[in-house]
Amino acid sequence: MRTKGLFLLAVVVIVVGVGVAFYRGAGPLPDPEGCSATVRGHEVDLATDQGENASLIAAVGVRRGLPARAVSIALATAFQESKIRNLPHGDRDSLGIFQQRPSQGWGTPKQLRNRYYAINAFYDALAKVGGYQSMRITEAAQRVQRSGFPEAYEAHAEDARALASALTGYSPGGRFSCVVHADSAHHGTATRVTRSVTRAYGELATSRTGVRQDLAVTVGRSPSGYRLGWSVAQFLVAQAKRLHITDVRFDGRHWSSGSASADGWVRTGAPSRTRINVSLG
Repeated sequence: MRTKGLFLLAVVVIVVGVGVAFYRGAGPLPDPEGCSATVRGHEVDLATDQGENASLIAAVGVRRGLPARAVSIALATAFQESKIRNLPHGDRDSLGIFQQRPSQGWGTPKQLRNRYYAINAFYDALAKVGGYQSMRITEAAQRVQRSGFPEAYEAHAEDARALASALTGYSPGGRFSCVVHADSAHHGTATRVTRSVTRAYGELATSRTGVRQDLAVTVGRSPSGYRLGWSVAQFLVAQAKRLHITDVRFDGRHWSSGSASADGWVRTGAPSRTRINVSLG
């Protein structure tokens, strides 16, 4: 009996050890899928769906010409209200990423489950808050949301600032990345990627490259074009699982899906600051 008990204990220890190794991405097991941003030593970890939504919140802010501060406020609000998830339910009739309520005039339930509509509705309301750029993040968020817990948004302020800085391109160099396992069962299309980029950022110069369904996105040479380039490049990485993107190259750095995605953005050579190259599975 003692031998049997020791055997069972050993099995439990091995199983737990394997589970921890998988969670940490150690050994022969791949890192778990997810996204992270690291800015000025502060790291934010997100699940894949959270990364997709966070990058879309930033992209819409960039398209509207809003400051990174507005994106920080939006992200802190989304953290608190839904954990940056497009929820089909909530308190009373609250819905979506920002838990907006049809009964309070935010829109119909169908509209509020549409991420583009919900994000723009939030920014529309924020733009009406005079002086929001100089307010504490929680104060500005509360002016929009009118929550019963007005200080709750401040708990997410540091994470939101780091994410916003990376995803808007103000902290360039691949500060945001995702681990995405290779998917050989599905293939992306340049048309679908172009449609996603255009819907998020507006009309950008895109072109097909090579003989596959690959494409390039061209941005301007100015500092604002460079920031836009990093915002778009990281948006593509955040959407890589959904769009079946295998490679993104920009500014002398390269991100690849599969086991290489655990390495994040890797330096590859001479930088091009005007062209983002995208390869699809």
